[in-house]
Amino acid sequence: MNVEIHPAMLRERYFPRSRQSIGSSREFAAVTLDAWGVTRRRDDLLLCVSELATNALLHGVPPGRYYRLRLLLFEDLVRVEVADSGGGLPQVKERDASAEGGRGLLLVASLAERWGVGPRRPGKVVWCELALTGHPRDTP
Repeated sequence: MNVEIHPAMLRERYFPRSRQSIGSSREFAAVTLDAWGVTRRRDDLLLCVSELATNALLHGVPPGRYYRLRLLLFEDLVRVEVADSGGGLPQVKERDASAEGGRGLLLVASLAERWGVGPRRPGKVVWCELALTGHPRDTP
């Protein structure tokens, strides 16, 4: 049996530990999605990039270090990966509705088909995958 293989397209960039890098990482993701012709779920993808980058910045990037944003386009999904060199594992926590923050991973978990954390030395990679065909959460 012949199976057609579609390799992923990949773009990545390193960003410094600064609040301005969140906007820069989102802009990098937007330019990448535009170059790939990805319009479906674009806003969801950009929100996930912002949330994962913000979490890395606030909880995972030691002073003087960087985080890496990697985007991978497969045939029917986009994978977002944010790698940092900090310790600890991120967790989705239910937050007080009146709290101003703490909902980043909750948003990612609600938008993505899958998300998780992988090892990296030093640190970790937090990732999520969003399907570009259909939306399984909309089907019974």
